[in-house]
Amino acid sequence: MSWLALACVAGAMVIVPALPSSLGRVSGPHVEDTNSTGPEPDSDDHSAAAVLDLLAACLRGGLPAGIAAAAVAGVAPPSIGKALKTTSDLLVLGADAHTAWAPIAADPEMEPLARMARRSARSGSSLADGIAELARQKRVHAEDAAAAAAERAGVLISGPLGLCFLPAFVCLGIVPVVAGLAGSVLGGGLL
Repeated sequence: MSWLALACVAGAMVIVPALPSSLGRVSGPHVEDTNSTGPEPDSDDHSAAAVLDLLAACLRGGLPAGIAAAAVAGVAPPSIGKALKTTSDLLVLGADAHTAWAPIAADPEMEPLARMARRSARSGSSLADGIAELARQKRVHAEDAAAAAAERAGVLISGPLGLCFLPAFVCLGIVPVVAGLAGSVLGGGLL
């Protein structure tokens, strides 16, 4: 029995040093993994709505559209952030609204923002309220998509459950009833 304990201790001594130590993570210098090869996470409607809310808050605070887009680009998801940064650079350089908002218009998720910004540049109307409404619409869309996915999961799970419980229902519910009725009908001389 002691040889088994000794083997477990030896195995633990081989495995444990290979695991990253929590003390090393706390006391060691923080190094970000720049070699990650995983795909960048796509933005969802909630993150797009948060970006739009931040953009609306910057515009309400009095920032010009180019500066507001640059401020929000740093915290936006990568796909939206790149387009916002390019748009910001173009606006700061003095490009016309159609050209400047073209990177945003290329993203189907953010295309309504580009339309709104171009219209605002032509008419001089406030952009902040429209962006806040667009953020609210994105959140409603995300909630509807989540509810639809939950309903779809409920429907998809009923098939396998039905296949599992149907044989048990037939064997334990229908067969005894049919056998009992057949015994009384055939044994009672009804046929």
